[in-house]
Amino acid sequence: MKKAIQTSNAPSAIGPYSQAVRANGFIFISGQLPVDSSSNTFSGDDIASQTHQSLHNIGSILNELNLEMNAIVKTTVYLTDMADFQAMNVVYTEFFEAPYPARAAVEVRSLPKGARIEIAAVAIE
Repeated sequence: MKKAIQTSNAPSAIGPYSQAVRANGFIFISGQLPVDSSSNTFSGDDIASQTHQSLHNIGSILNELNLEMNAIVKTTVYLTDMADFQAMNVVYTEFFEAPYPARAAVEVRSLPKGARIEIAAVAIE
């Protein structure tokens, strides 16, 4: 059985998908763009502010389920420029501590709305 998770504290889906889906003790969080849900705009143009906002959005979705960032077991980071990898890592470590989630980071040609980063996650209850 699966259940869609929705919060107004993270950006609404911009297509036919859920912000997150809960299934069999797992929470599958769709890729989060660096959009501030209160203004519906990017939190900034630099990779640090965009990384922070994407991770904040993930945290807001988890909060809807009374979970914290340490519930995350896997992330996938999409960057439009791998040169941003180190700066992304600096912000990433503000949200996670050891044992860190498993992670993949890949460079993509472009992201929706011209974002520099998008982060998807899998958490456990």
